[in-house]
Amino acid sequence: APPLPRARAATPPGGGGWPQGGGGPYDGSQPPPGGGPYGGGPYGGQPPPHGGDPYGGGGPYGGGPYPADPLAGMPPLADSGRRTLARIIDMILVGIVVWLVTWPIGVHEFGVDADRISYGRSFTQSLIAAVLYIAYDTVLISRSGQTLGKKWLGMRVADLSDGATPSTQTSLVRAAVLWIPFAFCCACIWTAIAGGWSFFDRPYKQGLHDKAAKTVVVSTG
Repeated sequence: APPLPRARAATPPGGGGWPQGGGGPYDGSQPPPGGGPYGGGPYGGQPPPHGGDPYGGGGPYGGGPYPADPLAGMPPLADSGRRTLARIIDMILVGIVVWLVTWPIGVHEFGVDADRISYGRSFTQSLIAAVLYIAYDTVLISRSGQTLGKKWLGMRVADLSDGATPSTQTSLVRAAVLWIPFAFCCACIWTAIAGGWSFFDRPYKQGLHDKAAKTVVVSTG
């Protein structure tokens, strides 16, 4: 039988083996210009979606693919211990005014028996206390971000979104959440819970009244 023909090594079309020097394996050409497989960048020469680079510097939030930190550029958050001390100062100051207003008009309640004399507050006194505490916080916070206690201890209330002094509406919401339960039912227990929340809250150290109003307390010095 005649000998079988020797098998020949496969050669790509065009001969000469695979192209040398950086060409593609299919046509021997250089990769398309622009860095993408379809030319003109990763979107084929078209602008990136949503008007910006999805990898930073012009994304949908103006500075990258994630929202900017609301605290960027703000002073540091105030220490929760100093906040508590400032709140106690404010409670004492307004409490004195509440007492001076309510004592002459006789809205206190006394109970006397053989063993003890008990003292409580009437609804009228609670209402006056709520109005005065809320007015105190709302007016001062909306003007400068500072009650007297906060001013003396070097801190202020700021909008979480941009660090601005809270509006009257925001200040009212914040004060109402803090002082209405205090005046009518829970007194110091609610103040301790609402204000003490800032000791454990992360990352913004907000009390419950801050969360309701979307505010933070920052240091001023």
